[in-house]
Amino acid sequence: MGDASPWAVFLVFLKLGLTSFGGPIAHLGFFRTEFVERRRWLDEEHYADIVALSQFLPGPASSKVGIIVGTLRAGIPGALAAWLGFTAPSALALILFGYGVAALGDLGHAPWLHGLKIVAVAVVAQAVWGMAKNLCPDRPRLTIAAAATVLVLAMPSTLGQVGVIVLGGLAGWRLLPAETVALNPLPVRLGRGWSVASIVLFFALLIGLPLAVSATGNHWLAVFDAFYRSGALVFGGGHVVLPLLQAATVPPGWIGNDAFLAGYGAAQAVPGPLFTFAAYLGTVMGPQPNGWQGGLFCLLGIFLPSFFLALGPLPFWNWFRRHPALRAMLKGVNAAVVGLLLAALYTPVWTGAIHAPLDFAIAAVALLLLVTWKVPPWLVVVVGALAMQTATVLASL
Repeated sequence: MGDASPWAVFLVFLKLGLTSFGGPIAHLGFFRTEFVERRRWLDEEHYADIVALSQFLPGPASSKVGIIVGTLRAGIPGALAAWLGFTAPSALALILFGYGVAALGDLGHAPWLHGLKIVAVAVVAQAVWGMAKNLCPDRPRLTIAAAATVLVLAMPSTLGQVGVIVLGGLAGWRLLPAETVALNPLPVRLGRGWSVASIVLFFALLIGLPLAVSATGNHWLAVFDAFYRSGALVFGGGHVVLPLLQAATVPPGWIGNDAFLAGYGAAQAVPGPLFTFAAYLGTVMGPQPNGWQGGLFCLLGIFLPSFFLALGPLPFWNWFRRHPALRAMLKGVNAAVVGLLLAALYTPVWTGAIHAPLDFAIAAVALLLLVTWKVPPWLVVVVGALAMQTATVLASL
């Protein structure tokens, strides 16, 4: 089994944080190779349990899997080490990118940054297609996904998105078969005191932060509340957080939509969790907090719910996963996530990036490179930015 110290956990996850490109689904593949096949920290069944728990709860799935693996390996210090190792490389890269974007001034006239927004269309389209194949293999789940898309587009708000997730779970409970599966218990070594404290803190902040903002009007609290709610309420991982963060930061004027989508495109070029996009947003926001302090502040806000949601339910997961009806609800939730992501593909991703035939052509080529030629996402991002910059220069000659 090797060394189970937090330092050893940190080094393993740092390597993953430097090399895990491709989004949350790809991250789970990297994790399986590292922890099941190579290091044998977990067996196949227990790894599947951890993934199921992480997908059922809000927040970034791959980060929650990492936190749980770190906890099982080295307790609470292991959870912190796993998160820091996996998150730090992309967070640092996006903070530095934010400083570069801030120095450019008017982002609306930077062709290569528009190229990043176009590539985001291809990346989200690939995510929709891949998740639909895995999570909507039958007519009932495809119907749930389609209904979720319609409802989210009709009610473009955080409440609408959360409502769609709840309705998806209820539809799964009523429409999908409840299957009984014999599973071995997950070897959890976390005291229930930690679990209860995590659950209490999760809801205390979720309810208390908006009340504190309303009572005080404090901008720093408002920023932390916006990123905490985004991390606490989003199902489906990194791509699905896009509409929540856009609604939280663009309409209040904290960041322009061009800068928002450019940063989202840049986030595809770095490894690790897509939630580190929050570090970029905190860096480039107009009002304070901003700069690297703002980046770290927003990063803490969006990831804090992941710790609570990973540690809180962990000791109770063995009971939960034995119940067929709850497993059917989980399938309905996953189908609704696909619909939510499809709605996000249309707005704000498509509407904010595709304005001309050239934009569509670059997006189509980017999707071809990702899906057919299996080109790494970071390289597709570079190609998209260079293509738009080159086309603009040629058109001006």
